[in-house]
Amino acid sequence: LPFWFGRLDWDPEMRFWRAVGDGSFVLLFLVLALGPAARIWPAATRLLSWRRELGIWFAILAIAHSLLVLNGWVRWDWMLFFGYEFLNQFGRYARVEPGFGLSNLVGIVAAVMAVPLLITSSKWAVKRLGGSAWKWLHIGSYTIFYLIVLHSLYFLFMHYTVSFHRPVPDPNWFRYPFLITALFVLVVQMSAFVLTVRKRNVRVRRGQMESKSGN
Repeated sequence: LPFWFGRLDWDPEMRFWRAVGDGSFVLLFLVLALGPAARIWPAATRLLSWRRELGIWFAILAIAHSLLVLNGWVRWDWMLFFGYEFLNQFGRYARVEPGFGLSNLVGIVAAVMAVPLLITSSKWAVKRLGGSAWKWLHIGSYTIFYLIVLHSLYFLFMHYTVSFHRPVPDPNWFRYPFLITALFVLVVQMSAFVLTVRKRNVRVRRGQMESKSGN
């Protein structure tokens, strides 16, 4: 709702698919932040049971965002999707949006990668694939997150700048909250990793001391 009502000056169609895309990012942020957060703050473990549902809805919204862009913005024109437009004065396609095509490619790759995660987000899939194979597949959610960060960085900070062929809209209010959430995921993951290593080292030292005292 904040993504929809916070952009009332935008075209309704654009506002809708942007709200869907931003919503999918927030859900993925929650999915990836909850695990490390539970290692740091044990009280957060009660929220871990929601990760699967959040992941499912992330994938649904990410795929919906891609389809809305393809069907609504570029009208399934793949040249336009990759930043090319047909210029009548030259009689051919020309690239008019540097970086636009690469960012869209990164976004569509992330959406495609979300499909197998969506399909295998069930207890049946875990049993069918086996725990190790399922974990290996779903570790791809981190790759998806970083791809989405790159995709969003372009559209939040680079795409809507001074241009010779279109007016520049007001800055998107989600720019800095986006940076904060993206950095938070990195910080909480690194903190959880350091904490896990420290706990392991403490257990190893304790075991070594107990073995020495036993001898």
